[in-house]
Amino acid sequence: MPTSQNVLSRDRYAPQPSVMTALRSPRLLTREVLAGLVVALALIPEAISFSIIAGVDPRLGLFSSFVMAVSIAFLGGRPAMITAATGAVALVIAPVAREYGMDYFIATVILAGVFQLVLGVLGVAKLMRFIPRSVMLGFVNALAILIFIAQLPHLVGVPWLVYPLVAVGLLILVGMPRLTKVVPAPLVAIVLLTVATVVTAVNVPTVGDQGELPESLPELFIPNVPLTWETFSIIAPYALAMALVGLLESLMTAKLVDDITDTHSHKTREALGQGAANVLSGLFGGMGGCAMIGQTMINVKASGARTRISTFLAGVFLLILVVALGDVVAVIPMAALVAVMIMVSVATFDWHSIRPATLKRMPKSETAVMVITVAIVVATNNLAIGVIIGVIAAMVLFARRVAHFATVERTLPADETVPTAYYTVTGELFFASSHDLTTQFEYADDPDRVVIDMSDSHVWDASTVAALDAITTKYERYGKRVVIVGMNEASTAMHERLAGNLGAG
Repeated sequence: MPTSQNVLSRDRYAPQPSVMTALRSPRLLTREVLAGLVVALALIPEAISFSIIAGVDPRLGLFSSFVMAVSIAFLGGRPAMITAATGAVALVIAPVAREYGMDYFIATVILAGVFQLVLGVLGVAKLMRFIPRSVMLGFVNALAILIFIAQLPHLVGVPWLVYPLVAVGLLILVGMPRLTKVVPAPLVAIVLLTVATVVTAVNVPTVGDQGELPESLPELFIPNVPLTWETFSIIAPYALAMALVGLLESLMTAKLVDDITDTHSHKTREALGQGAANVLSGLFGGMGGCAMIGQTMINVKASGARTRISTFLAGVFLLILVVALGDVVAVIPMAALVAVMIMVSVATFDWHSIRPATLKRMPKSETAVMVITVAIVVATNNLAIGVIIGVIAAMVLFARRVAHFATVERTLPADETVPTAYYTVTGELFFASSHDLTTQFEYADDPDRVVIDMSDSHVWDASTVAALDAITTKYERYGKRVVIVGMNEASTAMHERLAGNLGAG
């Protein structure tokens, strides 16, 4: 019989609305279908661009996006999140295609998926709890900046007509939701601008200019590489890097969607789903990928999708559009997609985080971590590197702040039969706060008996035990006896296990 705790756990991850609810509601189903179509249209130029970054045929990016979107719709842990070919993954594994060829490239993608499955089983998703809010804000704001920067090549050195088209697209995207939300504003902007450019026959960059679209369905592809240790040693470093970057971006995106939709996602299932999707992508000749933050924001924020239906249909529509309707898709002006992505950028950026009133209230260390994360991401064009360095910066600044909370107070009661110096240690003791602990005792001036009261403190690591050993040793050199009292159970256990065995003296 299921316990109340198990029921609550299932409810916690239950999607709202569910797929069945959406299928029974014409309004919700229409929203999901149109959202999937908008995402598919936005995916095409992105997938082609990422294929070029990776140095492979555009078909690999498009096929990968189809396979991953469809598979993650069933296997993933975050409904409405879009997974497809991405720039971060393309950058990581581009050297494989350039130096070793296509077979090694596909083998790397498959191995990366296997690594992600292993990491998912090991519970790497639980590490998300160690990413502080300031890093999350930096991640979101850097993402918004990167999305905007990615549009600049489509706005520089282009015909002047591109600018009024983008402006009209932005007006539609801003004004349409105020009139009606039945049809997603991005879809309206794309259709109207495409019709306008076709009817007027103006010469502006189109989706077709980004690369050749495939004319056939993806086929099973088994990479022709020798199954040797040498092959593994070549592709494993790239595969592991791809696995880590892909998981980090996917889990961060899932957390972002959780916050936007006020729902919970199953992070471990998402990690396993990403691994399975990458394996399937490689087996069908795709370049792999991870969660696409920009397209996810289009799906969730701009189009209002909430279920796996939109993710599944994004993949299906993508395949239909590029294989069956390639000639139609090719005439879509890039200006329409640029306008959509600019609005996504504006909507993604957390403007509240940079308001003067917010900056005044926030601790300087929190603001510093956010700025560091943004700066690193924008400088490296890699969200994963920025998040890792942001977390490290947050840890260092937190340790510095907490280190000052540990205090030592000395008293010398006059009415003691045996002259005794009492030291009261207060605070959390770890490597940062216990570093200067040895300097806060009066070794030469104290009487022969010293009592160190640890009732208001906690010993967290070996550094603190080593510091206490050093204090005891210094007093013994003066012929004085130290008694440590008041330790809680956990601190006592650590102290008894390590004291005298750390080489301190």
